[in-house]
Amino acid sequence: MKRVCGARHARFGAGSGVLWLLLMAAAALQASSPKFFQVATQPDFLKGDVQNLSIDNRGQLVLGPAIELVYETSAPFLWSVVPGPDGSVFIGTGNEGRVFKVDAQGKGAPFFDSTELEAHALAPAPGGGVYVGTSPDGKIYKVDAKGAATIFFEPDAKYIWALATDPKGNLYAATGENGVIYKIAPDGKGAPFYQAKATHATALAFDRTGNLLVGTESPGRVLRVDADGKAFVLLDSPFQEVRALRFDDKGMLYVAALSGRSSGGGPPRADAPSTAGTGEPSGAPVASVSTEITAVVVVDVPSGAGGPAQRPDTRAARGAIYRIAPDGLWDQLWESREDSPYDLTFDAQGRLIVGTGSKGKIYRLEGDPLQPTLLVSAGAQQVTAFYRDTRGQLYFATANPGKLFRLSSNRAPQGTYESEPRDAQTVATWGAISWRGTTPAGSRVDLVTRSGNTETPDDTWSSWSPAYTAASGSPITSPKARFLQWRVTLTAATDSPVITSVTAAYLQRNLRPQVRSITVHPPGIAFQKPFSTGDPDLAGFDNQTTPERTLANSAMTSPQGSSGAQALGRRTYQKGLQTLAWRADDGNDDDLSFDIQYRLEGEPTWKALRRDITDSILVWDTRTVPNGTYFVKIVASDTPSNAVGAALSGELDSVAFEVDNTPPEISVESARVVSQKTIVSFEVRDDHSPIQKVESSSDGLTWRPAFPLDGIADSRTERYEIAVDGQIGPRGLSLRASDAMNNVATAQVDGAVRNR
Repeated sequence: MKRVCGARHARFGAGSGVLWLLLMAAAALQASSPKFFQVATQPDFLKGDVQNLSIDNRGQLVLGPAIELVYETSAPFLWSVVPGPDGSVFIGTGNEGRVFKVDAQGKGAPFFDSTELEAHALAPAPGGGVYVGTSPDGKIYKVDAKGAATIFFEPDAKYIWALATDPKGNLYAATGENGVIYKIAPDGKGAPFYQAKATHATALAFDRTGNLLVGTESPGRVLRVDADGKAFVLLDSPFQEVRALRFDDKGMLYVAALSGRSSGGGPPRADAPSTAGTGEPSGAPVASVSTEITAVVVVDVPSGAGGPAQRPDTRAARGAIYRIAPDGLWDQLWESREDSPYDLTFDAQGRLIVGTGSKGKIYRLEGDPLQPTLLVSAGAQQVTAFYRDTRGQLYFATANPGKLFRLSSNRAPQGTYESEPRDAQTVATWGAISWRGTTPAGSRVDLVTRSGNTETPDDTWSSWSPAYTAASGSPITSPKARFLQWRVTLTAATDSPVITSVTAAYLQRNLRPQVRSITVHPPGIAFQKPFSTGDPDLAGFDNQTTPERTLANSAMTSPQGSSGAQALGRRTYQKGLQTLAWRADDGNDDDLSFDIQYRLEGEPTWKALRRDITDSILVWDTRTVPNGTYFVKIVASDTPSNAVGAALSGELDSVAFEVDNTPPEISVESARVVSQKTIVSFEVRDDHSPIQKVESSSDGLTWRPAFPLDGIADSRTERYEIAVDGQIGPRGLSLRASDAMNNVATAQVDGAVRNR
């Protein structure tokens, strides 16, 4: 009988009330809202490391097939695997240029040792021997069944990447750096058969009609070459190199393409060495690789489409799998921004198997549309080659280290998954850890954690905790720290446990809010309210702040804890108003409230202007305070999200700004007639702001600017003289003066000079 675990994932079930009381007690000293690390999808799980576990496309973690080590070589790279006539296999290796022979019982030994560094290409030779293509000095050896070797053909090429034989016994060699395909007769006489317009020819295969299929590098193309050497491009991929060509039983061609560093200047790949200046293709594995694992994406692209679809992840894809039908129509089936496909094969059910780097993962693609399952992790950095024997058993070769494995049809009895270190951003108090899934009778799930304050786990981290065995949740016993990692071990004699998600709760240390900036808008400038993005207030309902209403509005607006400046509507003007806006944030994403204080320049104490507001904008009617130079202080508090006594605050002072709501005074001193002109002399004085503009008008409609006697309106007292043609008429002369704060005063001049 199966026991279903995690059905109460959201509420931990009986006995967990004490756990949550402890968690809430800790909240008094921390940010009050718990946060959660959760792994629940295939992309989530792929970020961790697996041993003997599979991850299907639904994000389920189960025991995977067992893998058996068949033979371990001294070479770091295994490049190719071909069968021998007696059930043995030949393995081409680097960096010693050796070929090993391994029998069906896993007993092996060096079979051939070339003078070159790499034995990249192998092909069966007549009489139970093997052809060996070497690099970087481009030779093809014929090695008989006893290991005696002769140079069979020596092309004018530096690299030999692939070999293939046709039914007549002719050998074809794919070479670089000039992308030439050589055809060599059984007697060893050869000549160029086709020269691809590419730096390297990297892969070879024959279709059912005898056409030669060629994969190239720089650019990454697939060509069909007929018996006369006439080529036709079947696929012009956006990737740098075509790595492998494999036909299924229906005659469909599957293509592995990847990108990496090369002399051609293609996009970089973490598990490919830089070969600038050597001309070596991008697919050569090296020991130093990236450990970041991200999502594998299956795409459904119409036949003949020009490339992979755009996705939010802006990194270029590292590799892809294509399918080309006999009529030439092609589809992209799979792509990855982390894993580079090295080889392809098919299992006994005809499902596509993909071997990758840089974490040695083997995927199975199945379904309609095809979906990936992480079948197994090889325990090496690259899976470079596949081989299926006559009994259907699947072998795979690896690099870093160089080993030969066999994939068992039996399930592994135990497997482990180790998550990536999860970052709480600050020292955190851990809450509970739980998981969802099923645990059949006779199976077991053990979950442990460790914590530390370095991004990569090392000897400064805590030891692994005792196992948490309650799926519904157990308190995490690892010490408070910034990073948390968990490891789950699945054990089963028959049916495997299934893990669908793991969730860990934590409380960040409360961080002080920060007021980043204060904007003092020009005096009188205000903004209309923008259209509401939340639920409208309910007519006739007084309480608009119930939890339900608060949640409804919060769901439709950005959280205050990470707020920027308040959204502003249409700009307008109203005398006497001063608009202040600010930006504040909180490292815990807590909700914030604000106190606004002000003081007059020279005063030692701050006075309260507003308290406990949640908007990050305030309009102050400055007509309630005397003229002067003022400062405001914004105090941000995370009180709304924290217990009393645990809240923190941050503050920032504004720049100085002026408050002046008093208009200038216009004092008309005289109006005298000189040479048929009336000269009006007057003085404009302001007690706080510089005089900004003075104008005059004879009709009240047309205003002419006036300039002070010193030529510049820049002080609080300015003297003026205005000349008017003739005498001032019965309507008089209007004067208008404004200061820098837009306060306006007027005066009237007539024959009996008077002020107004």
